[in-house]
Amino acid sequence: MSAVTMRQMLEAGVHFGHQTRFWHPKMRPYIFGERNKIHIINLEKTLPLFNEAMDFLRKLAANKGTILFVGTKRQAQDIVRDEAIRAGCPYVNDRWLGGMLTNYRTIRRSIERLKLLESTLADEASRTKLTKKELLNLDREREKLERSLGGIKDMPGLPDCLFVIDVGHEYIAVSEANKLNIPVVGIVDSNCKPDGVDYVVPGNDDAIRAIRLYASAAAEAIVEGRSTAEIALASDDEEFVEVSEDAKVKIAPKRRAPTRAEAAAEVEADEAAAVAPAAKPKKAVRGKPRAAGTKKPAAEEGA
Repeated sequence: MSAVTMRQMLEAGVHFGHQTRFWHPKMRPYIFGERNKIHIINLEKTLPLFNEAMDFLRKLAANKGTILFVGTKRQAQDIVRDEAIRAGCPYVNDRWLGGMLTNYRTIRRSIERLKLLESTLADEASRTKLTKKELLNLDREREKLERSLGGIKDMPGLPDCLFVIDVGHEYIAVSEANKLNIPVVGIVDSNCKPDGVDYVVPGNDDAIRAIRLYASAAAEAIVEGRSTAEIALASDDEEFVEVSEDAKVKIAPKRRAPTRAEAAAEVEADEAAAVAPAAKPKKAVRGKPRAAGTKKPAAEEGA
């Protein structure tokens, strides 16, 4: 993956913030200055923070984590949908339903209802049993659920991370993620507060080119992380097979059966070892103790 450069951020207008009268004081560390009553975001701080956020997404994707793309504002809807589909991630681009994370059990029932409607309307036998009005009502219900839940209908469970384009506009999603301790990677403009965002990326969240830059870089990081994990898994499998084959040859070789002569020789050797008495160690011979009143021999006295 080619890393995003500062020139690309400048061309996309990432450095343009909001009007100075709408700024949030907690964004002061990320603001370079102002020009024509518009805050200019310091890209020297944005670029390393952006790269850190992309590294986090890459590692999370390599560990088979689920990243949920969130961008419901008009200029971000199509971009979020396209990039999330390209990365194979769930997304929310129409409207964030309250409780989509904190009340996921109820949302799951709505998703099951959506899948049931899709299967019913796709079956010709079921369609023939319904009237035109019933078909129209079911189709309208399906479209409504598809707009709100179509992007997360294949999500296996709660996501492992949220990638949010505008944390000010998606404050409900950020709040629910904070309650469930789900990390948030968010694009924070000069008029938003960075509270509750684990990976803050200061930048313009209104320009289409900037939004496309963020979303495409996130999708590339996720795709790269998953491909790296697949390559590592394949190499581990190959090494495991080679090692196991070598181990079978070296550790557990086949033993040749002994011939009749070798077996007879082994039996004779075992019998001879059983018949032969074990050699006993010699004990030191000590002299008998002398009776009281006896004299030493002359040889001992001369010595």
